[in-house]
Amino acid sequence: MGYKAEVGLSNKHLHLKQEHIETLFGKGYTLTPSKDLKQPGQFASEEKVDIVGPKGTLKGVRVLGPARPETQVELSMTDARAIGISAPVRESGKLEGTPGVKLVGPAGEVDLEYGTIIALRHIHLSPAQAIEAGVKDKDIVSIKFSGERGVTFDNVLVRSGEGHEREIHLDTDEGNAAGLKNGDIGEIIIP
Repeated sequence: MGYKAEVGLSNKHLHLKQEHIETLFGKGYTLTPSKDLKQPGQFASEEKVDIVGPKGTLKGVRVLGPARPETQVELSMTDARAIGISAPVRESGKLEGTPGVKLVGPAGEVDLEYGTIIALRHIHLSPAQAIEAGVKDKDIVSIKFSGERGVTFDNVLVRSGEGHEREIHLDTDEGNAAGLKNGDIGEIIIP
């Protein structure tokens, strides 16, 4: 029996640097926490923005907090295609060479030159959880889900360190393809 973890399905969202928070929502503005996320210190905020691409707009996309060093937009392939951009599958924070979009908030707009990705599927583990699972930070594993639409996802990045808590992150396209919902259990398969 392998190491198991719950899945957290990730809908389209974005992380903003403080300068962009203030441009979009007003000078001196700070994000308003709405719901704590499983990853320690992270939260869904009350704030939402519109994401504008060459062929369309995604309205009311949730901002996650706290503020980050760099603004990052995370979409599914379906979302990216809907607004006319070709975003690459990338690890969070690896933004070089990615497409930009326009962000529209109640107080202003930001034209991003880059920063839009389809997040590489990954599993968060604390250092102790990684040892227990027999993996380390940056390993690539597979995750198997059982059920009516059972599937094994390959190329799952292990993200382990302080500030991480056991949770598999898949986007909505991946979750829908496998018939998954938040809290479903996946099993790590180490190649």
